[in-house]
Formats: sequence, structure tokens, C-alpha cells
Amino acid sequence: SSIKEVIGRDNVLIAVDQEGGRVRRLTPPEWFEYASPRRIAQLDNAEHIVKIGAELMSHEFHEVGINMNFAPLLDIVHNGMTDALGDRVFSDNPDEVIKLAKAQYDTFCANGICPVIKHMPGHGRAVVDPHLHLPIIDTSLNELDNTDFKPFVAFGDAIAGMTAHIVINEIDEELPITSSSKAIKELIRERLGFKGFLFSDAIDMKALKGNISEKTRTSLKAGCDAVLYCFGIYEELEQVVSEAGPLTDEAMLRLSLINEILGNNYARTNDINKLNDEYQSSLDGVAEYKNDYDATEVLFKMQSKK
Repeated sequence: SSIKEVIGRDNVLIAVDQEGGRVRRLTPPEWFEYASPRRIAQLDNAEHIVKIGAELMSHEFHEVGINMNFAPLLDIVHNGMTDALGDRVFSDNPDEVIKLAKAQYDTFCANGICPVIKHMPGHGRAVVDPHLHLPIIDTSLNELDNTDFKPFVAFGDAIAGMTAHIVINEIDEELPITSSSKAIKELIRERLGFKGFLFSDAIDMKALKGNISEKTRTSLKAGCDAVLYCFGIYEELEQVVSEAGPLTDEAMLRLSLINEILGNNYARTNDINKLNDEYQSSLDGVAEYKNDYDATEVLFKMQSKK
């Protein structure tokens, strides 16, 4: 409410990372416990439980004024994949990822929450953490078409998406997707057919070169509609704002589609506590994927030492 009051309007995007598992910004005991995507994917009724989880999250988002969630992940599990992803990814099967991600995506939309698909065009082959290093992908585009790209093509009409800080050598050997106009135009917009509002992944991450001003400028020039800056250091916030400027006409049109989703009426029709009981009991006997690596915490610790 204070943010909206300062800005002077009500239709303000308030976003969060609430994936489940170790990536949760709303945590117990104030909020419900959510399992990781990889754990849920082990269930026979995974699609149903994904929907319940998204409905529970939507309820809590409305309680606190959040209207956008940076989920679902459409990345594919690969051998050697960085622990920065780990349990955050549904499956190594593109079709299974599509099914479960769609269940989550559609439920958020129906409840007036804008989902953001990520990480475009696919982060699963990264073997290093982009919070700290720049992943390089040598896989051919043709092979990626049948694996990593497949879920994103299926979500070409998604309202919003987020880039991956990775280099795909066949599309641009020098620049990561976020900073490459060639990659955003020829890969994300054309090859994947993505029509929605495009966010950069967090420009605080070490995979991108330069200071915050440079990262903001290059990301927007490359074709991102907006950048995500997460550290909240006041001087850097000023730099982001001074470089960003107003949205382009194309970005404003895409934003209008987001506002349509936010206009969906949210009416709680199910007993939330009963839904949570069903959600939690369904996970009995299903072990959590063992991965406590939190890349965001690593990055914040690095920043705090400066």
C-alpha cells in the first residue's frame, strides 16, 4: 500500500519468487509450506497438486498485495546441471515440464496473478551458477529445438517471461542472451515465438559484465522490456532508473496484456485450510530432493563483504 501511495496509482506490479522448495520468499510459519517442483513431479497426481499449490500461493499473494510471481520454470533437467537449479526444475522430460508448468501457469492466471515463465531459452545445460559465473552452451540449435526450447515454444503466447544469463555459442558467441539483441530477436522472439513482456533475470548477477548502469543499458538495448534489479542499494537503484527511461510502445502494449490478467476476479471458493491439508498430505512419503544450495544467498553474502 505504501509503494502504491508513493507511486500514485494502484496498478503497480509487485512481484516475488515463490517457486516452492528452497526458493520461497514467503516462508512458514506466517505462510504455507511449499514443496519443490522436482518433489511434486514424483507424485502420480502431480498436475493436480501443482494446481492446488498455485491456488494456495495466489490466496497468500492477494492477502499481501502481490500480483506477479516469477514462476513457472520451464528449464529441463540435464546431467551436470548446476546446483543453482537442482530441485527447482520439474523434470528431464520436456512434455512433463510443459504439462506441470501449464497447470501452474493457468491457475495463477485464473486467480489474477501474472506468472512469468523462466529462464528463456532454457537454463538446464548450465553447469556453473550464473549468479557467480557465465554459463556457455555449445549444444546445437537443432538439438535444443527438441529439448530445452520445446517448453518455451509451447508457451509462446505466455504473458511474461524472463531471460537466462547464458551464452549459446551458435546464436552469439560473445554476449549472454540477456545482453544480445541477436539472441532476443532471432531466438526468443522468432525461433521460440515469444510474444510477451520480457524481463531480464537479475542484473545483479555476476554472469553479466559491467556496472549496474551498463547492465541496465545493454539489457534494454538488446530487447528486454524491463530489467530486474534486486539488491536494493539506493545508489544503484538511482542508476537503474536513470538508464531505464520509459517503456517502449511495444513494451506498453505487452504490459496491457499483463494488466488484463491482473483484472481477473479473485474469489476464494475453496476452503484454504482444507486445500493445504490435501496438499501437505499428498507429499507424505515423498522425499525432498537433497539440495540446500541457495545461489541468491551466496550472492548476497558476496555483496555484504564489499
